[in-house]
Amino acid sequence: MRATWQGMSLLSRIFPKAFSAAPDPREALRPAWHAVVAAARQPEWYRAGVADTIDGRFDMVTAILAAVLLRLERAEGLAQEQVYLTELFVEDMDGQLREFGVGDVVVGKRVGKLMSALGGRLSAYRQAAAGDAGAMIEAVERNMTLRDDAEIARVAEGLRAFSQRLEAVPEADVLAGRFA
Repeated sequence: MRATWQGMSLLSRIFPKAFSAAPDPREALRPAWHAVVAAARQPEWYRAGVADTIDGRFDMVTAILAAVLLRLERAEGLAQEQVYLTELFVEDMDGQLREFGVGDVVVGKRVGKLMSALGGRLSAYRQAAAGDAGAMIEAVERNMTLRDDAEIARVAEGLRAFSQRLEAVPEADVLAGRFA
């Protein structure tokens, strides 16, 4: 009997979430993650010229996620929630890569690149939000996969408008995903 408890102890140390009685605190942010994805899937982004491809959709998800994270960044005491939301992004991207057939050996490396891309977009959109409309146009040109006929100013204005609307949403509603 003792060996079983020792084995469980070892397993619970290796897989703490699988053997934890405590609920995953990220679950409270899952509606916000779903709202990010829903906002990124809005057809108007693609009508304006974001490429309706895997890369274009990833770019829209990271743009919307960046806007939400920047909104939470300006709120006091929500650093952990930002981390949880980012972890849900990583979890989803990991699952998407595996669904596309990327093997275990390279998933971590690919997810690392996606996180780097998110970090770059956060920085670009943070700077663009502090600037004028031209700054957002430049950020969109550098960070979006666009069609040749894209209306870049329309995409940039859409992102600015989304961010401005988000500013008026109470933090509790942002965290609950009531913003899309």
